[in-house]
Amino acid sequence: MDSQTTTTEESTARIIGSRSSMIESIRSCGLTGIRVNKEDLRRRLTIPKYLRVAIVDAMECKDASAAAERHSSAADYAREEAPEGPMVVFVNSKSGGRHGPELKLRLQELMAHEQVLDLSSVKPHEFIQHGLGCLEKLAARGDYCAKETREKIRIMVAGGDGTVGWVLGALTEMHKQGREPVPPVGIVPLGTGNDLSRSFGWGGSFPFAWKSAIKKSLLRAMTAPVSRLDRQGVPVEGLLPEKASYYEGVFYNYFSIGMDAQVAYGFHHLRNEKPYLAQGPISNKIIYSGYSCTQGWFLTPCISDPSLRGLKNILRLHVKKVNCSDWELIPVPKSVRAIVALNLPNYGSGRNPWGSPKPEYLEKRGFVEAHADDGLLEIFGLKQGWHASFVMVELISAKHIAQAAAIRLEIRGGEWRDAFMQMDGEPWKQRMSNEYSSFVEIKRVPFQSLMINGE
Repeated sequence: MDSQTTTTEESTARIIGSRSSMIESIRSCGLTGIRVNKEDLRRRLTIPKYLRVAIVDAMECKDASAAAERHSSAADYAREEAPEGPMVVFVNSKSGGRHGPELKLRLQELMAHEQVLDLSSVKPHEFIQHGLGCLEKLAARGDYCAKETREKIRIMVAGGDGTVGWVLGALTEMHKQGREPVPPVGIVPLGTGNDLSRSFGWGGSFPFAWKSAIKKSLLRAMTAPVSRLDRQGVPVEGLLPEKASYYEGVFYNYFSIGMDAQVAYGFHHLRNEKPYLAQGPISNKIIYSGYSCTQGWFLTPCISDPSLRGLKNILRLHVKKVNCSDWELIPVPKSVRAIVALNLPNYGSGRNPWGSPKPEYLEKRGFVEAHADDGLLEIFGLKQGWHASFVMVELISAKHIAQAAAIRLEIRGGEWRDAFMQMDGEPWKQRMSNEYSSFVEIKRVPFQSLMINGE
């Protein structure tokens, strides 16, 4: 009976997820009756050839100044005009199964080849440091076309959430260097979850009528408004014990600790060992769902196993509220086996585990309505796998724990030897000790990322 119930619920969840993805795909196609002329779009997007050559030269020699020097004598400065919507597209050709290489070719038909950068050969920081740097050097020499192109340029990223985060991280360095304006980023979703893409109106999956949809996406990206996205950092500051281990990093979507991270960690190892099992987003989700059933999250027949107990046994959670400098201890519910700190409205392939609480509930708990740029993290808990499943199909909301501007986690071992954690889908195993604590502190990085709003 239990086995049949499990199968039925998993099938229902997959059907709901498939319907959701199908609807989002149709929406992302922009089927509004608008026809986009290919040649007109190419004219509006394409950067003048002499600038494209200079950018490529700068990236190849890794010297923006030298490339600008070589190309600053171009005789056509006065006759060239910057395009209406200069754009560069980063393509993760390994994402999206067969769609990555096909998409790359399609994009090269819609703009110059030099404006379509394959991440397997050109890294984001190389383009930002040397390619954009060359435009800045040419602009400083009086090249108005280069100046206008640099000011208007936008970036599209064809890939999953990890790829988008990689590009956003590289762009953050421009803030630190005072190189304004920082180009905003739009998304062509090629990954499995695509929660960043969903959160900013670019859809949750690669569209069915993708050749037409890509033209409309590029057209939309040229003039669409720009939104902001909080960037959450994991530094460790202040006076802490000498015997302690620390972890640092950055995330845009979520940080989690507990059973969900343990399942993700095992799934990643399984996929690395047997890559033939996961050939695309749908197969990834099916295998992930099946694998999670083997990890003791759904069935806990041996509760004496420390790894099957709640996080309350190993974790102390402190938060800082808005405009407050003091840390507040927040009790960890006994039943919670995974804690998630969420930065976006979307999680787990478009789900909304925080829900849409009513105004009176928000006021009672001291919460505010959640947004991707509010400087706050929504902290919620997941209990058994059954609870998580009902949350993922949005039959119920997750266990609300807190809403905070900063979080500090203190983890100590005892019977537990490892704590599983993940940031934006990248899991790891954190060794623990019963002699000293491991600390994770999360707070917003000062510079927000700029996102093109695709809605």
